[in-house]
Amino acid sequence: MNPAKLIEKAKHSRFYRWLLNKVLSRMIPFNWPHGFEIVSITGNAIQTRLPYKRKNLNHVRGLHACALATLSEFTTGFLLISRLGIDKYRLILQKMEIHYHYQGKMDAVAEFSINEDWWNEKIIEPLKSNESVMVPCEVKIYDRQSNQLTTAVLHWQLKNWTKVKTKT
Repeated sequence: MNPAKLIEKAKHSRFYRWLLNKVLSRMIPFNWPHGFEIVSITGNAIQTRLPYKRKNLNHVRGLHACALATLSEFTTGFLLISRLGIDKYRLILQKMEIHYHYQGKMDAVAEFSINEDWWNEKIIEPLKSNESVMVPCEVKIYDRQSNQLTTAVLHWQLKNWTKVKTKT
């Protein structure tokens, strides 16, 4: 199945969201041990879950800082690339700033949303006159009791694949 079609179906179907999560765990092997799960996705918002399990814990049995940071990267990057199209645009993380507010002692959910004005102002219009754009994306992570665990700002570079020059 075409990835874009799978993502579109996952927006409205629990089965296709489950299937999308299975496909993503195979496509992104680094994230597989964490057990990330897309809980909900629309064209403008995404929620992802980090389970409270042994592989995601630090030495004091709290959610590991790096697992939370990786969830922030996955959440923002996935929403951006699902809108842009993985076959048309390259997405590279340039910088991440993260603030830890509260220790995670249960499942955590990351929330990232954008609106059409932001999309047009930060991505669409700048890409018309620039080879690439840097896009700051703020994502927040909460536990099941609504305690805010983190606030992260990820700076993504977006570039059309036709503009990418690599050295061989």
